[in-house]
Amino acid sequence: MKRIAIAGLGEIGRTLVRKLAQGLPGLSLAAIATRDREKAKAWLDREGITCALVSLDELPARADLVVECAPADILDQICRPMLRAGKQVMVLSASALLPRPDLIELAKAHGGQIIVPTGALIGFDAVSAAAEGTIHSVQMVTRKPPGGLAGAPYLVANGISMEGVKSALCVFKGSARDAAAAFPANVNVVAALSLAGIGPDRTTIEIWADPAVTRNCHQIRVDADSASFTMSIENVPSENPKTGRITALSVIAALRKLTSPLQVGT
Repeated sequence: MKRIAIAGLGEIGRTLVRKLAQGLPGLSLAAIATRDREKAKAWLDREGITCALVSLDELPARADLVVECAPADILDQICRPMLRAGKQVMVLSASALLPRPDLIELAKAHGGQIIVPTGALIGFDAVSAAAEGTIHSVQMVTRKPPGGLAGAPYLVANGISMEGVKSALCVFKGSARDAAAAFPANVNVVAALSLAGIGPDRTTIEIWADPAVTRNCHQIRVDADSASFTMSIENVPSENPKTGRITALSVIAALRKLTSPLQVGT
């Protein structure tokens, strides 16, 4: 059995804990690390789930793989102990990876591995395949309900309020690297896309606050020497408006692949 730990018990973390407790072939729920243990214990009791609540530095001894579902600012605290131990971390805060290339070097040095699941996007297989040849450009346009962008550091720093937005408003245009720093909780999708393709400096994005949409909408255009393609997806928000419901399901699919006798997709 591969031992799986969950770091963070928000909307995504709770979904994963439930699914692992119900059972995924070859996987076991080994531990949970969360800030508020008392609150976590109460939730586990209500759900009828038994699982050890541990600190982040205890995770390497407890688990073979940790799924990071926590605030991006503690990514180092989750990743470093696991990677030094030669273990795996599944990272959802892909935006936080871009300014931390040393984590990839740490994984390489100790035989660990960082896994970035598909998350809220489609077409990573096609982008990864195209990257084996030459990709000329990757462009992304994201449209979200204004409430899904409210509180982003870039908006706060520039005095841009999401209250009273009555028509589509482009709030950002630039590289994936700059977008990840400006909207760390909102555009993990473009950070992951850039890692699959031509990197964060050549991947571009427009971010729109659009009161006409109720879903998180992403459109991607890729021009490569092997193919040109456009992908669109409309993600239903979870209880956390910054996160689509499909994100947790993507992690479950990625976990299932770890021990599956059949893997579909690269």
